[in-house]
Amino acid sequence: MTETQETQASPSRRALIGWGGAGLALGAAMAGGAVAMARTGDDMDPAAAETGGAVEFHGAHQAGIATPVQDRLHFAAFDVKTDDREEFVQMLKDWTAAARRMTAGKAVGEGAYGGLAEAPPDDTGEALGLQPSRLTLTIGFGPSLFDRFGLRDQRPEALVDLPKFPGDNLDRSRTGGDLCVQACSDDPQVAVHAIRNLARIGFGKVAIRWSQLGFGKTSSTTPDAQTPRNLMGFKDGTRNIAGTETDRLKKFVWVGEEDGPDWMTGGSYLVARRIRMNIETWDRTSLQEQEDVFGRDKREGAPVGKAKEHDEPFLKAMKPDAHVRLAHPDSNNGITILRRGYSFTDGTDGLGRLDAGLFFLAYQRDVRKGFIPLQRNLAAHDALNEYIQHVGSAVFAVPPGVRDSRDWWGRTLFSKGA
Repeated sequence: MTETQETQASPSRRALIGWGGAGLALGAAMAGGAVAMARTGDDMDPAAAETGGAVEFHGAHQAGIATPVQDRLHFAAFDVKTDDREEFVQMLKDWTAAARRMTAGKAVGEGAYGGLAEAPPDDTGEALGLQPSRLTLTIGFGPSLFDRFGLRDQRPEALVDLPKFPGDNLDRSRTGGDLCVQACSDDPQVAVHAIRNLARIGFGKVAIRWSQLGFGKTSSTTPDAQTPRNLMGFKDGTRNIAGTETDRLKKFVWVGEEDGPDWMTGGSYLVARRIRMNIETWDRTSLQEQEDVFGRDKREGAPVGKAKEHDEPFLKAMKPDAHVRLAHPDSNNGITILRRGYSFTDGTDGLGRLDAGLFFLAYQRDVRKGFIPLQRNLAAHDALNEYIQHVGSAVFAVPPGVRDSRDWWGRTLFSKGA
């Protein structure tokens, strides 16, 4: 990132207003800048995935959902530590100002150096000199947040607590959260820098409950390209919704005016699942069984009996418990979700086995009509269950996008009466 010093506040002024006030002013100032941005969502510039430049922060929908999937992820779930509504709202405004700058490739506030020597710098500095790398930051609100700040009546009916599915072995320390931030980028340091600075700004108001680093995207919102492989070596999710498919996004991803509540219009619902793969067992399984489990060939990713990965699958040619057959919309009354999963590896489990797998991210218009019935079907019948286990879980309401330089994350929710 480039250290841009757009506004120089005197040391006394900076000491009085702190980062928050300065950051908001700077965020508003840069909104009209001449930085070349790639559009998000329905009118995404196809060149964005190639340039590694900046993704537009403002829009009707949050970036990081239909945006072409980046290579790296840092996902963090937070617990709220304050009971002061005004303090929390100010934090969201400060976060928005910081996110606006970081996604444009700029330092937070007054930057990592050059300010008051007696005060901590506004930016931690590890992204100095790095490009924006298509950084997107996406915020979501968990069910537990609506027990605070007089928000109980604003909790969407679609924001349900996920049921316990067969085979779940959830670690409470990797489950839930009052809110989340998904940072996606083509540079892992840019993504980590973003989460680090938001956590720093939120100190005393929020604390990270759990986080997950991801690499090697396992799905794509540009499905005309080849689908990436997961750690099992297979392509999965070749029928994912494309960021340019406005009709499918409207039908399956974006919350409509008729869905309610009105503060969620233009938003979506996110399910995050940490899925550990039994790598050692899988690696000792025959190629034929591996292909039978997925319902695809390993070389091309083609469905059984087909030649190319995007060929229309003939489901009845697959085994009844094949993953592709069970996950296909035709086997689930048309259920379709948008996936943005990443691979992860977090060392070993103390028994010499890799702690590795898939960090599954799925966006949908209604969790009750999307992930829940789909996962019930998979958890009950999928042959892949022998080789995986769901060990972490969370669900979030993802509000609509930040419209302009005066808008902020969560405004549509917190503008409601307490």
